[in-house]
Amino acid sequence: MGSIAKKGLQQYLLQLQQHPLRTKAITAGVLSAISDLVAQKITGIQKLQVRRLLLKVLFGVAYLGPFGHFLHLLLDKLFKGKRDKSTVAKKVLLEQITVSPWNNLLFMVYYGIVIEKRPWIQVKSNIKREYPKVQYTAWAFWPVVGWVNHLYVPLQLRVVFHSIIACCWGIFLNLRARSMVLKKA
Repeated sequence: MGSIAKKGLQQYLLQLQQHPLRTKAITAGVLSAISDLVAQKITGIQKLQVRRLLLKVLFGVAYLGPFGHFLHLLLDKLFKGKRDKSTVAKKVLLEQITVSPWNNLLFMVYYGIVIEKRPWIQVKSNIKREYPKVQYTAWAFWPVVGWVNHLYVPLQLRVVFHSIIACCWGIFLNLRARSMVLKKA
């Protein structure tokens, strides 16, 4: 069993090296699927919502993986590959004041309009009410992840590391979105 896992990891790392964008996109899609499957189970959804699951996979493949890939390349280029604590602090700060608010807002819009098919006026109202709570929670959680990611994780694995942690964050966002729906019912 150990050799199968080792070979699988070696093959994954080879794909990551040869096809980084594609591999990161697929990884983000798979982890988005896992996140949604867990969230659906935890929230008591009896029958798998396949449409919702596929739309989450699409979000991971089309946005999260590619965006993360290019973001980390850009940050590495902007900060000339430096990994000292001062530079890492600047990277984390930059991520938290730009990328974090954007990603959370985009996810809430996508979830409301595309996944739940709600009208913009309802989505806008929900964002007005819930976005600050989500963002403040993100600012309490993601800087630590960013610090570890930029200080200890090699560039080629940063999106993968981030995607694994984002899998758990996605469960949180799903549960938060689900609790808002249940409150209204």
